[in-house]
Amino acid sequence: MSINWFKYAAPSNFYHLAGKLIPWFAVPAAILFVVGMYIGFFVAPPDAVQSEAYRIIFIHVPASILSMFIYLIMAGYAALGLIFNTRLSSMMATSLAPTGALFAFISLWTGALWGKPMWGAWWVWDARLTSELILLFLYLGFIALQASIDDPRRADRAGALLAIVGSVNVPIIYFSVKWWNTLHQGSTIKFTGTSMHIAMQQAMFITLAACWLYVVAVSLARVRSIILERERSTQWVSELSEVRS
Repeated sequence: MSINWFKYAAPSNFYHLAGKLIPWFAVPAAILFVVGMYIGFFVAPPDAVQSEAYRIIFIHVPASILSMFIYLIMAGYAALGLIFNTRLSSMMATSLAPTGALFAFISLWTGALWGKPMWGAWWVWDARLTSELILLFLYLGFIALQASIDDPRRADRAGALLAIVGSVNVPIIYFSVKWWNTLHQGSTIKFTGTSMHIAMQQAMFITLAACWLYVVAVSLARVRSIILERERSTQWVSELSEVRS
């Protein structure tokens, strides 16, 4: 039996699909996060150089990765909405922005906690740290710009332009440790292999999966609220409100 996925491009259809999908992402996210944190903080051995202080990576690294990846997904949805005038794409971009900003903030905050014992300073104007801070400002700018424009369609277009232009910052963050002489260490896990203990790798990837599932669940929940707000004058939202009441 074939499924017509294109019908879910309509906000009314996607609203109901998102409601069914949220538990399938939220519950595994909670379970995997607990498992990942347990392995990272109680099973994985201390690092030979950084001792116990390195354990912040089990929060810092997933947050950093997702802060960049979410921005690219957000910019992609915004571009689709701008080019093809698809309402749901713009709504998805709007729903992703707060979560992306949260992960960018967590990345910077945990980086400061990690940097103090390693570098002796909470903050340095390192290339990667500075570009990650710019990423946070881009998220906040996207949110503020959309909030400042009353017309949702105009807000979507303005936000899309900012998101698309700002996406150039993501490769700068990723390659900054290669392009410039920075204090920030390079990638520990590479395609050629890693020297990390197997328990460290397990904790890292499990926590990363948990965070990604969390992003999907929260974004689906938020886009449902955005759909109801923007479609409140339509018949199906009125009927939904009557059923609930």
